[in-house]
Amino acid sequence: MRRKIGRILAWIGGLTVGLVALTILLVVLLSGEDPVPDQVILEINLEQGVAEYVPEDPFAKLISDDVRSLRDVVGALDAAASDDRVVGLLARGGGAAMGFAQAQEIRDAVLDFGKSGKPTAIFAETFGEFGAGNVGYYLATAFERIYLQPSGDVGLMGLAMEHPFVKGTLDSLGIGVQMDHRYEYKNAMNLYTETKFTDAHREASEALLKSMVDQMVLGISQARGTTPEAVRDLINRGPFLALSAHAEGLVDSLAYWDEVHGLVKREHGEDTKWLDIKNYLKRIDEKPYGEGTKVALIYGVGPVLRGKSAYDPLYGSATMGATTLTKALRDAVKDKDVRAILFRIDSPGGSYVASDAIWREVAKAKKADKPVVVSMGNVAGSGGYFVAMNADKIVAQPGSITGSIGVLAGKFVTTEFWERLGITWDTAQVGENALIWGTGAEFTPEQWAKFQTWLDRIYEDFTAKVAEGRDMSQADVHAVAKGRIWTGEDAKAHGLVDELGGMKTAMSLIREALELEADASLNLVVFPKEKTLIEQVMEKGLIRTLSRDDALERLTTELQPVFRFARTVRQPRQVLEMTPMDIR
Repeated sequence: MRRKIGRILAWIGGLTVGLVALTILLVVLLSGEDPVPDQVILEINLEQGVAEYVPEDPFAKLISDDVRSLRDVVGALDAAASDDRVVGLLARGGGAAMGFAQAQEIRDAVLDFGKSGKPTAIFAETFGEFGAGNVGYYLATAFERIYLQPSGDVGLMGLAMEHPFVKGTLDSLGIGVQMDHRYEYKNAMNLYTETKFTDAHREASEALLKSMVDQMVLGISQARGTTPEAVRDLINRGPFLALSAHAEGLVDSLAYWDEVHGLVKREHGEDTKWLDIKNYLKRIDEKPYGEGTKVALIYGVGPVLRGKSAYDPLYGSATMGATTLTKALRDAVKDKDVRAILFRIDSPGGSYVASDAIWREVAKAKKADKPVVVSMGNVAGSGGYFVAMNADKIVAQPGSITGSIGVLAGKFVTTEFWERLGITWDTAQVGENALIWGTGAEFTPEQWAKFQTWLDRIYEDFTAKVAEGRDMSQADVHAVAKGRIWTGEDAKAHGLVDELGGMKTAMSLIREALELEADASLNLVVFPKEKTLIEQVMEKGLIRTLSRDDALERLTTELQPVFRFARTVRQPRQVLEMTPMDIR
């Protein structure tokens, strides 16, 4: 009955959404884009953040209509640099709603745009009001001029990592933890088993932060015309109120948004028009990376799981499904027009078997003489590195988080927890190890030994495949593995990455592999093929497209995990996954 009511509500909701969408669709079909004016200043709001990609899911496209992909931002800036109609760039910044590596990729694109001789400026109300503004300010220094609101701040004060530990909570609830890892740096399980950083956990975390701060210091000092030592001194004395920030040379002027807007407009003449970067991309005739040698662009975003990739528009989160990724790789190999594959990865890892399935298809693509170049986003660690390690070339931003070559697994033991609630469990089983993953009892000595063998096998397989893909000895791989995370810069020094940069660097390596000219045009085509909303409506019908049960029922099932927790404690079973990190 409950499901029937849900289906009825879903159908009604889908019909409503469908009618609205149909209206929008007709407006779009009956209206065309205006041309780019003869003289424009591009505008971009960097506080809105960017997404690696928004998939073909119609709800994702409707809900995420204002979200810009990183590829679109970089591509638009690249196109605008050589477009005579574009005379400058003005951004709003401050709170960079993006990861460190994404900020570096946009920062590089802004610097490249500035090489065209066109002026760039950015305005911020604040860089961290009562909080850290490190990444936002670091990104802002790519612009020639930085304007700060007189009441604003510059929260340049170094990076920090705060990590919770719930062992005390689990102990007080009577929940036991039986987990193990390979090896000491594979620290995701520390959340459950420790009360503070272990020595290895602290060592890796501090090294990661130091590498990122070093990158920030170098970039800021070069952009602001000062020394790294001076920037480090500023970091240790931060944060700064607006007047102090101006006096220290962190910003160029103090002004409000309307004043900056008017000033930039007057510099270019009153006839100059404003154009948002997303609208600019829609209006230009030659889309970035839309012509030339065909290259398959495959996205691997989110935790690695078995099955199909998925996207939750409510949270803006994706999963990298092995079924989807392996098919995309096979389709790219079968397409005779595809000359190479650009594999963009932003993933903390996940399932071992799913990662291995994707690894296999990358290996087959190489054997089919389709060069595979990986471009890493914010993170490509553990399973995220597993799927990358067999590529012909790997590119990472200096601040990408990668490595974490290791494995962990285990289970919770909840018997005492339930007893405290007055709930008892009983079991029936056929097979000595039928309940090996059950939460009602600890591993037996024999099961624990089997579990250790299992962890050893996965670690051995992981490191052997790294050695094969990276042309290293397994001993050398083990020295930099053990579950340890690295920045892209450090990973390159250890042989885990080939080049530092973003998608543009990856495309340069593709040109080299195909023996093309350095400026040869590439046509990036997303695999699996992206379908427009019109194509989906024609294929499935409007109601089926926009009111699928799984899409709308998602709204009514968001609270289900809360109730499921009251019945059992969810087990962490993704063996090639990194711990979440809050770096500020």
